[in-house]
Amino acid sequence: MSEGVGAAEAVTRDIRQVMAALPHRYPMLLVDRVSELVIDERITAIKAVTINESFFQGHFPGRPIMPGVLIVEALAQAAGVLAVESLGLAGSGKLVYFMAIDGAKFRTPVEPGCLLELKVSFVQKRSSVCKFAGQAFVDGKLAAEANFTAMIADPPKA
Repeated sequence: MSEGVGAAEAVTRDIRQVMAALPHRYPMLLVDRVSELVIDERITAIKAVTINESFFQGHFPGRPIMPGVLIVEALAQAAGVLAVESLGLAGSGKLVYFMAIDGAKFRTPVEPGCLLELKVSFVQKRSSVCKFAGQAFVDGKLAAEANFTAMIADPPKA
């Protein structure tokens, strides 16, 4: 990273900090750690894909592959951390809701034993609606990509 005036500072987040930013919990928490977070710009997060994931029991027996919809969900959760951190909403109770998914493409299967690297950047950032571009990689190879829009809002009333 370049040094100098105005250089963005990258930070990391462990699982406890990820859980403080997201309401998701097992089995739906799909971000294990953040390896790079540049506020107002981008995030790189990691999902360790293990054979113990419940979806592998049925997708597919004899050839376990992570469902594409869950790869997109993992990208969205990484985007949620980016949005919450960038908008200063950690601990506010606000939730990040999917509004749209565009251009989702799946390039290579994601199998047990993979480290899924999730790279997401802001395309547009407003106080209540954000647009993102996301890519998921396995061993440096593009596994999936999607553009998506999310809304930041209060949780539904009980």
